[in-house]
Amino acid sequence: MVTAPGPAADGGHDGCLTRSAFTTALHAHADQYWSRHPVHLRLHQGGLTGPELRRWIANRWYYQKLLPQKDAAIVANCPVPEVRRRWTERITYQDGTAEGRGGNAQWLALAEAAGLTRAEVLDERHVLPGVRFATDAYVTFCRTRPWIEAVAACLTELFAPGLMRDRLAALRTHYPWVDPSGHDYFTTRPAAVTDDARHALGLVLSYCTTRRLQDAALAALTFKCDVLWSMLDALDHAGRTDSAPPGACPPQDTP
Repeated sequence: MVTAPGPAADGGHDGCLTRSAFTTALHAHADQYWSRHPVHLRLHQGGLTGPELRRWIANRWYYQKLLPQKDAAIVANCPVPEVRRRWTERITYQDGTAEGRGGNAQWLALAEAAGLTRAEVLDERHVLPGVRFATDAYVTFCRTRPWIEAVAACLTELFAPGLMRDRLAALRTHYPWVDPSGHDYFTTRPAAVTDDARHALGLVLSYCTTRRLQDAALAALTFKCDVLWSMLDALDHAGRTDSAPPGACPPQDTP
C-alpha cells in the first residue's frame, strides 16, 4: 500500500513515465468512456422512448446509490489523513447532510420527474443483472485494491462534465415531458465533478511515482471504463429484446 507521496515522476531507469506523459496516458482513456456508447448517443439525440429513458434512470440509480459506499471504501483503505478529509466530502455530496438533500436525492427527483415512483426505484425492481454485476464489481475493486488504484479508477470524472452538460441539453430539448424539477443533478454536478477530478488526478500523479504504480493506475482506469460500458451494454441488450420497436420519444409522450 502506498502511504506517502514520492518525488514528482520525471522519468527514471525503471521506465517511469514523466508527469506529462502519465497525464496524457490517463486522459487518453476518454476514447473508452461511456459517452460514446450507443445508448448515450441515442439518449442525447432524443432517440429513447419514454420506457427506455425510465429504464436508464432506474438502473443508473443502482450505481448512484453505491457511490458513497465506494468512496467510504477508499477512505477506509487510505492511511493519509489529509486525503481522507478531502475524500469524505464526496460521501456528503451524494448522501447529503440531511434527508432529501444531496446528489442521490436529486437523482430520485429525476426519477419522479420522468414518471417513476420512488418506491419502484428504491426497491430496484428494474435493475438489470448486468448493471448490478458491473456496479458491484466496481465497489469490490475499491474495497480490495490499494486506495490509490481506486482513486485512479475514479478518473472517469475527467470526462464527465461535458457529458452532463450535453445530457441536460438533451433533456430540455428532446424530453420536455420530464419535469424540470428533475434537472437539478445535471445543473449542479458538473462543477463538483470538475473539482473532484482535479483533486483525484493530483493524487494519482503525486503517489504513482514508479512505473509499476503508474501501470496499475492506468489498468484501474481501464477497468472503470469497462464497468461503465458494461452497464450500458446491459441496457442496450434489454432494449433490443423489448417487444416495442425503438424510436424517438415524441413530445406528447407522458409517463
